[in-house]
This record gives sequence, structure tokens and C-alpha cells, in this order.
Amino acid sequence: MPDHRTIRSLGVETPGRPYFFSYEEGPPSDGQIRLDALYSGFSAGTELTFLKDTNPYLRSRWDGERGVFVEGEPSARFPVPFLGYMEVGRITESRADGFGAGDVVAASYGHKSGHTADPFHELLVAMPDGIDPMLGIFVAQMGPIAANGILHADAEIFGPDVRHLGESLDGRPVVVVGGGTVGLLTALFAQDAGAEIILAEPSAWRREKAEALGVRAMTEDQAWQHAKARWHQGGRDRGADFVFQTRARSESLHDALRALRPQGTVIDLAFYQGGADRTRLGEEFHHNGLSLRCAQIGRVPRGLAHLWDRRRLSAETLMLLERHGEGIRREMITHVVPIDEAPTFLTRLVSDRPEFLQIVFSFE
Repeated sequence: MPDHRTIRSLGVETPGRPYFFSYEEGPPSDGQIRLDALYSGFSAGTELTFLKDTNPYLRSRWDGERGVFVEGEPSARFPVPFLGYMEVGRITESRADGFGAGDVVAASYGHKSGHTADPFHELLVAMPDGIDPMLGIFVAQMGPIAANGILHADAEIFGPDVRHLGESLDGRPVVVVGGGTVGLLTALFAQDAGAEIILAEPSAWRREKAEALGVRAMTEDQAWQHAKARWHQGGRDRGADFVFQTRARSESLHDALRALRPQGTVIDLAFYQGGADRTRLGEEFHHNGLSLRCAQIGRVPRGLAHLWDRRRLSAETLMLLERHGEGIRREMITHVVPIDEAPTFLTRLVSDRPEFLQIVFSFE
């Protein structure tokens, strides 16, 4: 049929088996735009949970009304036809005001060859001239995740009166645990805000990447000991004001708590699929009166939603890319994989476990 097309989507057929799923898509309606995919970022921390069969949605259902998981009622089942939320596409047809054919936009629609989007209901962010379009994979989701972590720290200090991102961090000692994509973006946001930064990461390869971006890095054990030895506010008041925890390991959360000064706060951006049994809440958490604040992209701090929505966090991400885009492209995007090779690549990623940071699937 005229204007119809076949869309191909990367998903998971059965545990450990990536596959392509196809479906037919009609022409855009009034108010919609049609996108052809350029790039799609792979979010390993989330997407590998489907490949490895560890995602909680495969075992339970999220009851949004009550805010709890209901065991034994899975929200997702195999095959899982859609993955991904870090995309860049080019508009090929527009029936929406403010968007023109040829424009490149960042969005969040999955590892699909194309997408019909409704700008009224979906976040579409125009990519400015001068920024590598591939960096747009960070704009709609991953950058806002890191920026939202910074915003949660701001809210701990200023409540609902946050004027600009990172104002709580200027001059403060801060640890970022984890040298993955979220950790490195968070570290750059915090360092630009004036914080004294230490990034804690067990991988020597990732520590080198952080150092190449201008972020001081050390192991987790070295980081919490450095925080206690060097950051001394007088008396027994030693440690970081904030720790941003981005590694999905309970022992990393425990080291994050160790690094804090009394009554300090961990801003947690990790996804603990296997629980947190190695976090010892009866130790530093209890004795130092610490706080643990979850900062997920689904919500900004209470009282700030009217000023700090996803679009504003995306705008902060674009400014970060203007400052650091060249280094982020060089150091953080470690694999660019043609989409046709994605299933084989992901199978090898699980079996061989190579070092990587940000993986990008290319549709060009």
C-alpha cells in the first residue's frame, strides 16, 4: 500500500537469543511525524536484564496505582519485541507544526528502523548544528537520568527552590561510584558545577576513560578511604557530602555509604535486579545517620515538576554535550555496530564479556 512501510525492531526471542521482529506501519496522521532511524544507544544495565532473563518485569507486574510489584503476574513475556530508549532519527515526513523534513531529532522509541511519533505525547528534541548527531543518543534519556541525579542533590539542599542545575555542589566534595555511561555523565555534570570529584570504578580500563575526560578516578576501596582521609570538616566529620551511586551492585552501595560524612546522602541511580543483600544498613548507614535517595527518571524531586521536566533535563544534556561532546564521542562511545550485526554482537557481549562503555547501533 502507498506510504506503508515495514519496520524492523531488535528484541529478545528467548533468554540469550536476540532477534529481529517486523511489523507494518501506516502513514503519519495529522500532528505526527515519520522518522528514519540514524542511531540507537544500547543501555546495557537495563537491556541485558532481558537477554539474561533477570528483569523484574519478567516475574512480576508493576502496579502503578499502588506503587508496588505484584509477584507472579509478569508484565513482560518472551518474545520481547521492543528494547531500547536512546534514539536519533531524521524526519522524512512531517504533519506537525515546528518539525520539518530533514530535521534530526533525539527521541526514545527503541531499536527500530523507523518510528511514527506524536510530538504532543512524546519527547522529541531537535539536535543543534555543531553537535555530532550520534551524541543525540544521550539527549532524550541517559543524559536526563544523570541530570536528574544532580537535581536530587540540589533538592536535598534547596528544596523546591533550585535555580540552576548543580548549584548545591559548588565547592563540595563528591564521589561518583561507577564509570559507566550514567556515572561518567553524572561526574561531568557535577564537576562542571564546581564539585571536587572522585570517580570510583573497579575497572582499570574505565578509570583510564574517566581520566581522559578529566575526571580523577580510583578503585572503590581507594575512593571511600580517600574521602575519609582528605575531606575533613573538623572533629569526626569526615567524608563526601554526596555520593552518586550508579553501579548495580550492593557492595558498591555499601562503599558509597562508607564514603559519606555524617548525615550525608547517597543519590542512587542504580538498578539492583538481584537485590542488595551485601549492603550493611546496620553499619555506616545507621551509625552516621545517612540518607539514601533514589533518583529515577520517572520523577523529579517533589515540588520541582513544574519547573524541571524531561525537556529541561534534555536541554541541560545538550549544554553538557556542547562543552564535552568531543571527549564524550572519543572516550565513551566505544562500539558502533551496524544494526544488522546487533544480534551476533549482543550474543558475544554476554558470552565474551569484553570491556565496553556506550554501544551504538548504526542504521546508516
